Parts: sequence; C-alpha cells; structure tokens
Amino acid sequence: MTGTNGTTRLGMLTPSSNSVLEPVTGALLEGCADVTAHFSRFRVTEIGLSQAALGQFDLEPILTAADLLADARVAAILWNGTSGSWLGFDADERLCREIEGRTARPASTSTLAFRDLFQAKGFSRIGLVTPYTADVQRRIQATWRAAGFACTAERHLGLSENFAFAEVDSASISGMVRAVAAEGVDAVAIVCTNLAGAPLALELEAELNIPVVDSVAVTLWKGLRLAGRRMDDLAKMSKILIHD
Repeated sequence: MTGTNGTTRLGMLTPSSNSVLEPVTGALLEGCADVTAHFSRFRVTEIGLSQAALGQFDLEPILTAADLLADARVAAILWNGTSGSWLGFDADERLCREIEGRTARPASTSTLAFRDLFQAKGFSRIGLVTPYTADVQRRIQATWRAAGFACTAERHLGLSENFAFAEVDSASISGMVRAVAAEGVDAVAIVCTNLAGAPLALELEAELNIPVVDSVAVTLWKGLRLAGRRMDDLAKMSKILIHD
C-alpha cells in the first residue's frame, strides 16, 4: 500500500532475537525516501529440530505479529526468516495464505524469495552458507534438493542460539562463501537473516564472479516486487545485485 505521500511501506516479521536484519534493511534502503520498512517481532531464540525449537514457528504468534503490521497499512508482509528452509516450502506457503487471508496484504518469506529468484535465474547448483547445526543443515539441503536446487557445496558453523548468529565476524562469513564457491556453484546463498552477509555480497561477487545472495537482501527484493516496485526505481537497491 502506498501512502498519500507516495511512500511504499513494507512489513517485516522478525525473529525476536535478531539484531541484523533491521539495520541491514535500512542500509539497503538508504537514499530511497519513498520506501520504508516496518518490523513486528515474535519470539525466536533457538534454531534446531527439537520440539521446542520447531514450536517457535507455530502459526498463531506469527499471525498476531502480522496483524500488527497490517495496522500500519503496509503494502506487503514478509516473514524475514528462513525457517521454511528446514520446515518445508509448504509450511511457508501455508503461512502466506494465512497472512493474506487475515490482512488482505500479499505475503512471502525469505525461503520462498530464494526459490523464486533461483527459478527465475535458472540457478540449480547452490552453495549453502549458514550458521546452523549439522542436522538443520542436512534438512535444508533435503528441502532445497526436492525443489530442484542441489546444495552439494555447503558450510555451516554449528550454532543454535539465534542471538549468536549476529556475532559471527565478516572473515568467517567470507571464508565460507569462498569455500563453497571454489567447489563450483551457480550462486551462493547465505541463509540466515541474523547473519551479516549482505554488507559483504558486492565485494565477494566481484571477487568470485558468481552471485552471492543474502537472506535479508532477497527478502527485501521480494517485498518490493510484491509492492509493485522495480529495482531500477531504486538506485541504492542495485547494491544487492538482484535485477528484474
């Protein structure tokens, strides 16, 4: 929804312990006075496959947060998190249907945005970079493989505390990206919206000569598309190297 002043407002559902995606989204939108991002949180503190960790993504808390975003008359609502990568694309698709039914706003997620972009670009060999544990990483690989994306090149850090993901340093992230790129992939996916990959993507793309797609950046790309905006409307957005 565009305001009377011509501003496009995007709504972002945010894990409660995430400290990366809000400042990174703001940085990506720097200079774009006619696009603003607005955030609503629900509790997520641990990433894992235990019943307690999986239960953080039950629908009702997420939908309650989405209802609050709708009060701000946003043009689209995005789950700015990657849980669909291990819960399954169908889980995110259901979430989006529920959000759209309750709020009358178009909805998507980080995981669905990756799928949409990779299908549009014809990428099938993906280098997977995450901070997650090995069992979560295997689940992501299986989920993406079923959708036609082979993540045979992968690196992960073995972390489960969501807050800790934001404290991973740039050298560690860059090292993982370089390692999977060296194995021969069509693109690298940095999968976690609390891992600070977006600020590194441009330099790594120039160095490695392959696309490096960050979760926060691809979610913003999808949100702008849902809101009817094009990348060439937004000069600063060219920094994420995702073009229509």
